[in-house]
Amino acid sequence: MQSLRQAVCVIVHDEKAAKVATIRYANDSWSSTPAYTIPGGKVEEGERLDEAAARELVEETGLVVAPDELRLVHTVQVRQSWDGKGPFLLSVFAATGWQGALVNREPDKHLAVLWSDTDALPTPMFATAHAALTSYLGGGRGFSTHGWGTAEDPCSLVG
Repeated sequence: MQSLRQAVCVIVHDEKAAKVATIRYANDSWSSTPAYTIPGGKVEEGERLDEAAARELVEETGLVVAPDELRLVHTVQVRQSWDGKGPFLLSVFAATGWQGALVNREPDKHLAVLWSDTDALPTPMFATAHAALTSYLGGGRGFSTHGWGTAEDPCSLVG
């Protein structure tokens, strides 16, 4: 029996400036073209989801948020993962306060880390990140799926 893997991401929302932190991912083995996403990554074995989200956020962007300041805002159930190793559950947290400055701490993986306007999200964007962002920003349902009942590419893009 295959276990369900966990991934996390964080919507860092500067409400006053109407911006969110985004990452421009370089093309690599699982994405044929550079695309935007939000900070996040895999949950380590035995790691709490909120702690993994805070860790991934600082590792990728330099922004610091305490795990207990993160609010769970969306969940995406993905039928096939980026690496072809089965399903995963993406837990999406939001933060409206942080410490530090937005920087690209993983230039070997990311082309840029930047603040993006909430009313003009950058494209192309990974479909799972886009679904989470648009749901969160629109006050919508806190759950979505990707790849169920369709032949969607696990790394499909919006825009």
